[in-house]
Amino acid sequence: MKKYCFFLLTIISVSLLLPISVMAKRVNLDITAAGVRQVPVAVPWFIDKDQPSVVSGAGREMAALLSRALEFHGFVKIIPSAYYNNGQDTDWGDIGADFAVLGQYISSGGKLIFELRLINVMEGKMILGKRYQASPAKKRVMLLKFADEVILKLTGKQGVSNTRIVFVSDESGKKEVYVTDVLGGAVRQITKHRFLAVSPRFVPKGNKMTYTSYHNGNPNLYLTDLDLGKTTRAISRRAGLNMAPAWSPDGKTMVITLSKDGNPDLYLMRSNGEIIRRLTRNSGINVSPSFSPDGKKIAFVSDRNGRPQIYVMELKSGKVRRITYQGNENTTPSWSPQGDWIAYTGNFEGNYHIFLIRPDGGPPEQLTSTWGDHESPSWSPDGRQIIFSRKRNNKSEICRIFHNGKGEKSLYRLKGNQTQPQWSTWLKNF
Repeated sequence: MKKYCFFLLTIISVSLLLPISVMAKRVNLDITAAGVRQVPVAVPWFIDKDQPSVVSGAGREMAALLSRALEFHGFVKIIPSAYYNNGQDTDWGDIGADFAVLGQYISSGGKLIFELRLINVMEGKMILGKRYQASPAKKRVMLLKFADEVILKLTGKQGVSNTRIVFVSDESGKKEVYVTDVLGGAVRQITKHRFLAVSPRFVPKGNKMTYTSYHNGNPNLYLTDLDLGKTTRAISRRAGLNMAPAWSPDGKTMVITLSKDGNPDLYLMRSNGEIIRRLTRNSGINVSPSFSPDGKKIAFVSDRNGRPQIYVMELKSGKVRRITYQGNENTTPSWSPQGDWIAYTGNFEGNYHIFLIRPDGGPPEQLTSTWGDHESPSWSPDGRQIIFSRKRNNKSEICRIFHNGKGEKSLYRLKGNQTQPQWSTWLKNF
């Protein structure tokens, strides 16, 4: 086994100082199995090493944030800290914990230094240990990063706490694009055109996003860097629609809807806006492309047979086949990261719901069943969860559901209406 002395986490200047001896083999819980129980985990308040006997509000808040991040993944059940008087000197087995996360911190030279440990209670040993150093402004990012390391240790697949969700909101009175982390922290308005902005899309393997805005009188496509202070530039200003691109997994090309020649058709385009080739030609309205994870196919919506349905195209050959036949309106396909499912919006008995279908077609599976309209699905990068917009009583909000149809819940309490969500891939620099 390789030995690591230090590991640099670029965005938060984090140093991993623990030897490989603490990096025991993964637990590999099968959280996709039917009827899997929730794993009880204790996360006591963090200890300030300068004042170990003092109950710190900061230590309590940091433990609470880490607990929320772990619970977000669905299979972790946090044991209330009141069960063990909030302390770290506890017999974890007596309170029914399978695992415990113990945290200590200290402020030094304008930096926060954290020592975080994951304890396997049954084995009585530490199975994960990290020492982080970061500015106070990066405290949240650091804790979410550790949550993802815990999920990786338990399941063999990285967690999604440190990913982001982008969406459209009318909070300002106009539809603009916003971004947040999965827990709803640090919500930030990205576009400030004071005009209609729609269809935000993350660029894979980077810190960029595209969206369509009407502020110059035409629905143009823009590329923006999500880092503060970075510039935004137009990459397609062709007459008519420049709408909702699907980015290839490598982030080098995209498939976009253009109507420069009259009909809304799909085009393969480079990241600089240069058209490579036209993919559809006057065969109805063609919109909402979504790449397969291997980059060889796209799912998209077309009304070429009279009503909007989901189709799959092989990009190399151009061969197209229809995969949805149930219902007369099926839209917004989203290909799962594993490539085994396509989520989409379907109109069923007068309401919009999220469905799953295999890329080769077959009978769809209805994922949502609660009241209201459920639209615009987008997968988490680990393929375990799906976010979507749910409308009830003229109020739209971002919700999530697990891929097995359980755990539907509203994610945020925000002003205005939130629609068109998209989940980012794992971000190296966030």
